[in-house]
Amino acid sequence: MDDKLNFSYLFGSNAPYIEELYERYLENPNSVESNWKQYFDDLAKQPGVVATDVAHAPIRESFANLAKHKAGVSSGGMDEAMLKKQVGVLRLISAYRIQGFGAAQLDPLKRTPPQYLEALDPKFHGLSDADMAVQFSMGDGDFSGREKMALSDIVNNLKQTYCGHLAVEYMYIPNTEERRWIRNYFESVLSTPQFNVEQKRRLLKEMTAAETLERYLHTKYVGQKRFGIEGGESVIAGLNYLIQNAGKDGVEEVIIGMAHRGRLNVLVNTLGKKPGDLFAEFEGRAEIKLPSGDVKYHMGFSSDIATPNGPMHVSLAFNPSHLEIVNPVVEGSARAKQKRLGDNGRDKVLPVLIHGDSAFVGLGVNQATFNLSKTRGYTTGGTVHIVINNQIGFTTSDVRDTRSTVHCTDVAKMVAAPVIHVNGDDPERVCFAIQAALDYRKTFNKDIVVDVVCFRRWGHNEGDDPTLTQPMMYKKVASHPGTRAMYAEQLVAQGVVTAEEADGYVQAYRDALDKGEHVEQTTLSNFDRTSIDWSKYQGKDWREDVETGLPVADIRRLADKFTAVPEGFALHPTAKRVIEARKAMAAGEQPIDWGMAETIAYANLVTKGAGVRISGEDSGRGTFSHRHAVLHDQNREKWDDGAYVPLMNMGENTGLFLVIDSILNEEAVMAYEYGFACSAPDKLTIWEAQFGDFANGAQVVIDQFISSGETKWGRLCGLTTILPHGYDGQGPEHSSGRVERWLQLCSENNMQVIMPSEASQMFHLLQRQVLGSYRKPLVIFMSKRLLRFKDAMSPLENFTEGSRFRPLIGDTATRADNGSVKRVILCAGQVYYDLAAGRAERKLENDVAIVRIEQLYPFPYDEVQAELAKYPNAKEVVWAQEEPKNQGAFYQIRHRIERVLGDTQELSCASRPASASPAVGYASKHAAQLKQLVEDALKF
Repeated sequence: MDDKLNFSYLFGSNAPYIEELYERYLENPNSVESNWKQYFDDLAKQPGVVATDVAHAPIRESFANLAKHKAGVSSGGMDEAMLKKQVGVLRLISAYRIQGFGAAQLDPLKRTPPQYLEALDPKFHGLSDADMAVQFSMGDGDFSGREKMALSDIVNNLKQTYCGHLAVEYMYIPNTEERRWIRNYFESVLSTPQFNVEQKRRLLKEMTAAETLERYLHTKYVGQKRFGIEGGESVIAGLNYLIQNAGKDGVEEVIIGMAHRGRLNVLVNTLGKKPGDLFAEFEGRAEIKLPSGDVKYHMGFSSDIATPNGPMHVSLAFNPSHLEIVNPVVEGSARAKQKRLGDNGRDKVLPVLIHGDSAFVGLGVNQATFNLSKTRGYTTGGTVHIVINNQIGFTTSDVRDTRSTVHCTDVAKMVAAPVIHVNGDDPERVCFAIQAALDYRKTFNKDIVVDVVCFRRWGHNEGDDPTLTQPMMYKKVASHPGTRAMYAEQLVAQGVVTAEEADGYVQAYRDALDKGEHVEQTTLSNFDRTSIDWSKYQGKDWREDVETGLPVADIRRLADKFTAVPEGFALHPTAKRVIEARKAMAAGEQPIDWGMAETIAYANLVTKGAGVRISGEDSGRGTFSHRHAVLHDQNREKWDDGAYVPLMNMGENTGLFLVIDSILNEEAVMAYEYGFACSAPDKLTIWEAQFGDFANGAQVVIDQFISSGETKWGRLCGLTTILPHGYDGQGPEHSSGRVERWLQLCSENNMQVIMPSEASQMFHLLQRQVLGSYRKPLVIFMSKRLLRFKDAMSPLENFTEGSRFRPLIGDTATRADNGSVKRVILCAGQVYYDLAAGRAERKLENDVAIVRIEQLYPFPYDEVQAELAKYPNAKEVVWAQEEPKNQGAFYQIRHRIERVLGDTQELSCASRPASASPAVGYASKHAAQLKQLVEDALKF
């Protein structure tokens, strides 16, 4: 091609002839001889060239008209006709900025011809071919600030910028500064990158590595799932470009979240996993290090990569097959690491999320994650989103089925995030788009999306035949030579590499794979900037003795600080009563309720330097008005002022207390807090449900991360989940936290499930979770009714030195001899008080002992066995629960209770009747069921 372009006969005296041929070619490519058609076709394929040329004859005609009339936009006066044309030009420019992406050349498969959009036609705006040579005034900042341009140049520049292999959507952004920045960024260079020879060679090597690994695995492990990225290899090159160049803006760590498509390629070619280790996983020879483990395309990895700007720590988050759910986990982890690095942490830690096209638009967790992106408690200073848009989801590619939007990326418009669409067959523009995303994120601290339109060489997995459902698409795929081959040919034509060198890259990479050695040198010694020492949390026992009690003086000192309010601050009467009551509780004048118990725990942790983070839909006040962590000035005059958080004012050098009223979403917020807790083991991280059963909207997080993350991936996490739970007659959706589901997931000491019945238990639990070294998820089923129930309040001495959390609370009844007890009732939570009242009413204290198992898992076998031994004549053991029999704890802990029963003891259950619904909606039926279960538990 270079030889063709340099033929001297194309110039000089032959130029008019060549120009005439080119005019005919532009009007009708088939009107010239085949050799000239081939030449002009090749010319149009050159890098950076877009099929935007305008025929020259109308331009010459336009100049002739200008000469005849000696008038135009450039003359001192402007007639009405020319004024209309000037307005038309500005409208045309605006149309390209708004709609240009619709006519862009984005599909590598070229399944449909470029779209004709009327608004992009100059004629639509009152302009004709005769106007092509006319110099029109430009708007301020248009195309690098040029004052005037010929219409032909304007059209060419617009097409090159907005309708080539790259197209940017941004005109919906409400912020003018952002729109102008994006306009200038792309129009100033016509969306055309300028890479030097070395950059292009590196890019070709990365494309070669991405494709060769896929082909190597495809032939070595025939039919095995790997979810390859063939057809989208430029994403790997773009990701590597991001890692190599993000450091110039101060980024020190990149956290990647992605699904399985291309994951093995990222592990090997980006993060430096040894191919030999990957081959061992394919062949079933991998070392068993975890109780369960996971498939190879779910595994995470981290490494330190050398870049021109210094070492970059890069981590790939573990993820399940549930698409996109890893995204908020990554955001939470990034937030925690940013906080650990201080005030400019957002500049140092960059979250990168890689999506599939169908998943990006299809999974609601993305909407929620975008919704979190700019909120105070969750922002991470902007995320770079990369979409592997292979134009098909499993077997569905017809856009009439896949979405109701124009593009799969339209969900990003909800937060006014710009979208850069780029043809995956143009790796240079993919990298240019990545650089634009980095620069935008640095400038505006917002999310941005790079949509890499590509294709999928094989089926959803390598054992799937896509031609069954996409015969037309896969004819196009079969005829596609491959992005690497196309780019290699381009660089050979440019003289950047020879064909032999390009082939040599392939062979060199295959040789390295054959040896199973590193194909990318990534790990740097003695580089440890943000890592956490997890060794002190590993292998710990839940029975670890943790001092959580406080001296009375410390409790009073803490209370003095968190009950103080600024002078002139007008408290709500209810909040004022709460503050005054807390002063009395600290003084020992009245028992301590649950809200005060929580607050003392948070105050002590913050004072010790441990941060506390609580999030939920009403966490500041508390859904049931028990917490009042945020006080509001009733005389406030500004909507964004007048809030006071006492626990943020506990003194100097204290840990951060942050309480967040979250967006109305469970799934993304819980996942976010899981990610935060995984990266902040020294902080108390709490997610609180508005009502316990609302957590079922986040079931995938519970199943795939909280309960199984350790056994699958070795990931420790100390997330605390508070689930309001209790049968108070509020109907099916406000009663049960679904304790049975959580207990079903309990095994291998993977988490702690607690149903406390006294305020002091909450105090000790929350502190134990941070001050101890046992880092497992803590799930607290918190009674709504007990928050203000006097009998569930605790005396001050239950908070003082020597006190601890009690996994079991024995019977409190006074009797002469425990030998009189015929029945022991085991229970958990608020039902204890109903049972105790029923026993007192029936005067059965000598016959019945009531024991509270506060910790349902890990089950306190020793404590339960010791308690049962106190009642040698009790032949009956009853588990009593307020939940229906097929729900609640019974069937999940029955085998554990039976393990500690005596030879002559029998276990039974008193509960509500089995039910398809968690609870009844009729108040009368609720009361009758409660009465009956108490009767069943106590009757002889």
